[in-house]
Amino acid sequence: MTLTPDIQLQPGGQLRLAVGSWRVDPARSHASFAARFAGQPVRGRLPLTGEVLITEPIEDSTARLTARTGAVSTGSPVLDRLLVGPGFLEAGAFPEISFRSELLVWVPAGWRAVGRLRVKNTEHELACQLDLQLADTRPDDPRGIMIASSWVIDSRWVTSQRIPALARCIVMTCSMYLEPDM
Repeated sequence: MTLTPDIQLQPGGQLRLAVGSWRVDPARSHASFAARFAGQPVRGRLPLTGEVLITEPIEDSTARLTARTGAVSTGSPVLDRLLVGPGFLEAGAFPEISFRSELLVWVPAGWRAVGRLRVKNTEHELACQLDLQLADTRPDDPRGIMIASSWVIDSRWVTSQRIPALARCIVMTCSMYLEPDM
């Protein structure tokens, strides 16, 4: 079944992108994170860009997502400066965090992606579940789709120093609005 030429339904009602190039709309896409520091929740976000290439067979499809470390935003200028500084993200030396997929697969429970997350020039294997939803579209562009994925990363990937008050797990959620790349 086809909803638009660019978005289709898999058996069981799961959405699927059509074969072709897709781009991440940076105005409607972001990576957010949540961690505990000194017993308090810390939340923030980073702008997200990237591109997706859907192929046949679907397993050969690729995705590349990029977040600028210097653009982290928690709502606290002091915390933002701490996070982009030398103790954490080191944005001056490592301006990007990126994800590159190595496998995309549809299983009856939904979409899965396996790939490599690059943080501070070190790659880490990562698997995630993808949730595809038709986006609230603009009248001039009815073909967009929203993809959300949640990852749990190790805080040691972000900071080289041991910080006893920092929880080991950081939960990240990527919300990506994809549109056909024409």
